[in-house]
Amino acid sequence: MRAASIRRKTSETEVEVSVSLDGTGKAEVATGIGFFDHMLDLLARHSRIDIAVRAKGDLHVDHHHTTEDVGIALGQALRQALGDMAGITRYASLHLPMDETLTRVALDISGRPVLVFRVAFPRDKIGAFDTELVREWFQAFAMNAGITLHVETLYGDNSHHIAESCFKGLARALRTAVAVDPRNAGEIPSTKGQLGG
Repeated sequence: MRAASIRRKTSETEVEVSVSLDGTGKAEVATGIGFFDHMLDLLARHSRIDIAVRAKGDLHVDHHHTTEDVGIALGQALRQALGDMAGITRYASLHLPMDETLTRVALDISGRPVLVFRVAFPRDKIGAFDTELVREWFQAFAMNAGITLHVETLYGDNSHHIAESCFKGLARALRTAVAVDPRNAGEIPSTKGQLGG
């Protein structure tokens, strides 16, 4: 079964994460940050990856450490659950509409982490959540998952819709890219015979 669990403890946070790539999109999320929990719930539901997250962080400081460390742990769990990546589809791209907003997401489960994030938010906060933390989460996730990830919002006016389109776009791309392609017959989807270098 393609599943993994990660525990991360620092002086700033304690994070426990588990993922099951062949799940139904079940989410059990509690980070203490309402808007962030909403985004992680969307990520699970639209990727069909079961995701459990329990995080305790220094929220009296701000939301930065908790958001980033959940991204690190989720990325590590995804990478571990993928194993040798045999048979996966590997690539995915799509345009995700969210009301007036349109975001393009493209990813490659390459083992070579890169993030290109071209997203502008018209407001600094969504509720109590700093919009700059959306990029911080994507950076932490991509680097630790070992994926090449491009996220670009082509247009949009509402910060909530922009953030949601980014997370939903990632979810739908992951759903395709982690799927096992029966035509690959368990082969590594690379002419090099390996992913990650």
